[in-house]
Amino acid sequence: MRHSNLLINFNQGMKCKHLQAEREQANGVRMAIVTLDHFARCVGESFQVDMGTGCLAFTLTEARPLPERGFAGMVRAPFSLLFRSASKVLLPQQIYRLRNATLGILDIFLVPVARDKDGIIYQAVFN
Repeated sequence: MRHSNLLINFNQGMKCKHLQAEREQANGVRMAIVTLDHFARCVGESFQVDMGTGCLAFTLTEARPLPERGFAGMVRAPFSLLFRSASKVLLPQQIYRLRNATLGILDIFLVPVARDKDGIIYQAVFN
């Protein structure tokens, strides 16, 4: 019984990874290989954050490189993104599904890092 449960869980995991890869490929930009260049051309563009019951509009305000501390097998140069939300509602740090006209659908871990008179700033770090 245990062996068959493990096999079912393994097969479901493989199926989920396969579906995830298909979804990423269908959206045009694979998260595993997304680079600063993908986002740099989108500074100033709107990103819709899917909240399940609706969307919040974020604007990509900055895309900049981070100091590179390379290591063997490094996939990309590290970079940081800053998004601004005009909403006064503070979202907790977590993975959010973002939609953008240029990049399509992306799942990105966002962290609130600042609040000012214009709204809340969220950061995403890729390394």
